[in-house]
Amino acid sequence: MSALHLTPYTLHAVPLLHVHELTKRFPGVLAIDRVSLMLNRGEVLAVIGENGAGKSTLMKILAGVETPDTGRITLAGRDVQIGSVREALALGIVLIHQELNLADNLDVGANIFLGREPHRFGFVDRKRIEVNAQRVMAQIELHVAPRTIVGTLSIGQRQMVEIAKALAVDAGTGARARILIMDEPTSSLSQHETDALFRVIHQLKERGVSIVYISHRLGEVREVADRVVVLRDGKNAGELGREEVTEARMISLMVGREATALYHRAPSQPGTVALAAHGLIVPAHPRQRLSFNVRRGEIVGLAGLVGAGRTELLQTLFGLTPARGGEVRLDGKLVRVRNPQDAIAAGMALVPEDRKLQGLIVEMSVQENASLPGLRRNASAGAFTNRGRERSDAATMVQALNIKTPDTRQTVQLLSGGNQQKVVLAKWLLLKPRLLLLDEPTRGIDVGAKEEIYRLMEQLAAEGAAILFVSSELQEIIALSDRALVMHDGAIAAELRRDELTEERIMEAATGQARVAA
Repeated sequence: MSALHLTPYTLHAVPLLHVHELTKRFPGVLAIDRVSLMLNRGEVLAVIGENGAGKSTLMKILAGVETPDTGRITLAGRDVQIGSVREALALGIVLIHQELNLADNLDVGANIFLGREPHRFGFVDRKRIEVNAQRVMAQIELHVAPRTIVGTLSIGQRQMVEIAKALAVDAGTGARARILIMDEPTSSLSQHETDALFRVIHQLKERGVSIVYISHRLGEVREVADRVVVLRDGKNAGELGREEVTEARMISLMVGREATALYHRAPSQPGTVALAAHGLIVPAHPRQRLSFNVRRGEIVGLAGLVGAGRTELLQTLFGLTPARGGEVRLDGKLVRVRNPQDAIAAGMALVPEDRKLQGLIVEMSVQENASLPGLRRNASAGAFTNRGRERSDAATMVQALNIKTPDTRQTVQLLSGGNQQKVVLAKWLLLKPRLLLLDEPTRGIDVGAKEEIYRLMEQLAAEGAAILFVSSELQEIIALSDRALVMHDGAIAAELRRDELTEERIMEAATGQARVAA
């Protein structure tokens, strides 16, 4: 008789969480269709799938944000009804949202314990908040003062505060966290912060906390997950045990076809210099002077850790935070960029890191968003929007970028993350920019949409556009870049040719170990 092979998820007689054939409908949409999964104590279960696969709906049901139409949920063998976020928290289920849910006008400590503030003699105990906040932040190596106003933090630091909020539920201030649902927790984190988060996940597992981990970064899933459940078109598409998890198998289950290889861009022959910066002083790092260039037909990656100054550099080039010194030339011509209007007039376009806050008006339609930068161009009689041209331009971009929307009048907030990002791109591409600045262009979008963005970038470069893009995914930098500029502490620490691009070389420069004069 052969020995019985026990996988990690067969060692438990009763799973901590069992989802039985949940179904949820929205008007005109079947979001999830009889979806089932199990989660054991001390297990990391990755739930993956393309945008629109049903992941977010399923997690919102578990967190009490939505209620299912049919199906049931059992927790430790008992049927439970999760009718609200408060009920989910009482059961020990905490959702860390991908879209940040913070009060920017409050400090870090106040955000971490918002709604669960400790009191002393009837008043909020600020000293205890600071002590508890420091303890929670130390777990994830978030090195900011508890009294720092959240609105002053980078988006990566804010993501860490969101994670700290969830961990604080298990810090003696509320119900013990039994299940943490992490929705794209590393989408805005540097490699250092991601490593710290993975150490926290390991510690939580050892304490018996279970984690549902949602990510489009398949390398991370392979590294952190004990098991993977794949959703496609709102249904269960498959499940992989720890030893079965490969990027090819995950992609195959996600898209319903075999995956050949990760994206690799063919080498290109750059043209003349499109952007030349000499001694540029970015306000966030006034002691550094930056000199670099980007050529026509070239894709230049901008790598570095969170806080290195990548986003701030793009914002200065685009006039959001005007330079304090130095010069910028486009196609050899000196340009003075004091605001975004100057940048647009010079032929620049910026796709920002936070598409919902900075790139879109989500309550407006696809065609209205696409037309925003070119309102003057689309004006008729000098003051009125030419609706016919607006619709025509939007329809052209919907087709060209394969934006999945029933109509150009569809509200943007109803689109998936990948399609929202394409709308941000569409509004700038209509202006035919000479220089395209992209800040985390594939943040929080699925593998299929990522590949479409990559092909679009390659196509634009082939047509002569110059592209400077920021990415925290090292494989993305390596796959797309003709060259990479690596930033550290506001300076360009290294410039790496395509044949020099490795994760080790990038991280060496990003951590200040290979700093060279720029």
